[in-house]
Amino acid sequence: MIKFLLNQELREEQDLSPNMTVLNYLRTRVGKTGTKEGCGSGDCGACTVVLGERDGEHIRYQTVNSCLTFVSTLHGKQLLTVEDLKSKDGSLHPVQQAMVDFHGSQCGFCTPGFIMSMFALSKNKPTANKHDIFEALAGNLCRCTGYRPIVDAARTISEQPQLVDQFSRYESEVLTKLDHIETDTMVTLNGNDKVCFSPVSSDELAGLLIEHPDAQLLAGGTDLALQVTQFYRELPKMIYVGNVADMKQLEEDDQQLVIGAARSLSDSYEALNRVFPDMGELLHRFASLQIRNQGTLGGNIGNASPIGDAPPVLMALNARLVLRKGEQRRELPIEDYFLDYKKTAQQTSEFIEKIIVPKPAADQHFKVYKLSKRLDDDISAVCGAFNLTIVGGMISEARIAFGGMAAVPKRAAACERELLNKPWNQATVKAAMKALSGDFEPLSDFRASKEYRSKTATNLLYKFFIEQQSLQLETRVTSYV
Repeated sequence: MIKFLLNQELREEQDLSPNMTVLNYLRTRVGKTGTKEGCGSGDCGACTVVLGERDGEHIRYQTVNSCLTFVSTLHGKQLLTVEDLKSKDGSLHPVQQAMVDFHGSQCGFCTPGFIMSMFALSKNKPTANKHDIFEALAGNLCRCTGYRPIVDAARTISEQPQLVDQFSRYESEVLTKLDHIETDTMVTLNGNDKVCFSPVSSDELAGLLIEHPDAQLLAGGTDLALQVTQFYRELPKMIYVGNVADMKQLEEDDQQLVIGAARSLSDSYEALNRVFPDMGELLHRFASLQIRNQGTLGGNIGNASPIGDAPPVLMALNARLVLRKGEQRRELPIEDYFLDYKKTAQQTSEFIEKIIVPKPAADQHFKVYKLSKRLDDDISAVCGAFNLTIVGGMISEARIAFGGMAAVPKRAAACERELLNKPWNQATVKAAMKALSGDFEPLSDFRASKEYRSKTATNLLYKFFIEQQSLQLETRVTSYV
């Protein structure tokens, strides 16, 4: 049985299919039809709802796509929909009123999702700047092309004094209700001959996978849920890792970051951006905020997609995976994890427990480039990551990896060999570009042709060279000033 708050109402669900999405739960079981289905794949944001969880003495509100969120993940959380924003006296929430005042609703179908994204933004960043607003709304599409009034509505909210609404007034009451839901023991949801286990520790998870080797791991569910919503398949047995506390931690020392595989991309952002600013920049383009709030680094790796953005970056950074089966653990370089399309070195009952990312040395030069048809909320056609160690003008180490260029994320081995122990100059780079063109045989698909992928991959190496030369020139000029 799972327990959660629907606004302030305690809900207890026992006989419910774990394959049911929050979107369908709201519309068919609760009768809250304000939340709309647009794409069913997490691309449009029409179904956006907000989840609240205790964060110290306050509630942290995060947007998620309800079409990709299974009800089994709601245990211990507060679920808010567009209907919940209106006050008991019938007055509109300030965010709703701003949308009215600025005529931000055209056909109205996408409006509930925009409202919920703006509500979460007003709570998390009450003095949001233009960048914050664009990031918060990037996962919501308006097919009437009316973004200007929507952005204006969000901007006027951010310019107001500290927003006090019913959620602020009742925060302590909601926290008390959440605290009464037991979240330190495993819960199970059964229904329609399907089951989802929600362990609270990696030890419990390891034991469950030994007992149920056929179970599918559910983290953010941003990809797994598509099996239900797009391919109409059933998931008879799942294990949800979002409540495994020790796999949501991030540890840091002078040498490395150790990121729990169940830690969300949003929660991982601060450390990754601080240590690897280019990876932080990539995360801003990693799907939408709704997806990043649920998706995990471990899930993006375990999904084994050839166009996943994290694997090539982690390959370039020489990351290692901690794989666990029962009580046994082993470390594996991430490039050895991917064997073939959707095939990995992960054994039956084994799971990714942690990702270890070494911190950069002083002589390392790291850069990531993502090419996609649109800037925000899009899948890569090509993602290239470059990490060179240059000492005294010589390349002592080269790690270059690409996504979108093969059946798996893959290092450019011939290119690396051409760079290693060579001077960092144009002649070396030109020779490495020629070698890189033979490292991959990409396919053509609706994202890009094989010719485009091959050409841009080699050009990205040259772009990296030009940018590094410019940085070195700036450094030299600055030192003389």
